[in-house]
Amino acid sequence: MAINRDFIGHTFSCDEPYEVTRGKIREFADAIGDENPAYRSPAAAQELGHPDVIAPPTFGIVAAGAASPNSPIRHPDFGLNYRLVVHGEQKFRYRRPIRAGDVLTAQGRIAEIRDAGRNELVRIETDIRDADGELVCTTVNVIVSRGTAAGQAGQ
Repeated sequence: MAINRDFIGHTFSCDEPYEVTRGKIREFADAIGDENPAYRSPAAAQELGHPDVIAPPTFGIVAAGAASPNSPIRHPDFGLNYRLVVHGEQKFRYRRPIRAGDVLTAQGRIAEIRDAGRNELVRIETDIRDADGELVCTTVNVIVSRGTAAGQAGQ
C-alpha cells in the first residue's frame, strides 16, 4: 500500500517537553560509543565555553518526537508498514548544542513524500526549541518505505 500523500504538510508536536539531563546525555553517548568528555564532565564542557555538559550531535533525534503518539507516521491512515521501513538519511542544523538542563519542545512537519524507484521516501523536518522558544536545532529525517511506490505494492 502506498503512503497517503494527503499528509504532506501535516504538522505535529509532542505532548510533553523533553527534559535533558546529564544522565540521558551520558547514556546516549555510551550507546553510540562516543567518549568525548564534554558529554560527561561539566568541567570539560565548561572549558569549551558551555554552561553544562553538551549532547552529541545526533542526540537531537531523541527530542524530535518521531515516536510521539501525535506523529502522523503512526496514524493508520498514513499507510506506513513498519516492516518495510529502513532509515534513509538524517541531518541536523544546530544553532547551539543541546545541553543538560534544556527543556525542549518539538514541532514536526511531513515535508515530502516521494517515489524513488520502487520505494517511497518520507522526509520529516522538526524544529526543536528551548524553554524560551529559541530555535536550538532543526532535524531532517528521511525514512524509506521499501517497495511501496505507486504501482509497486505487492510485486
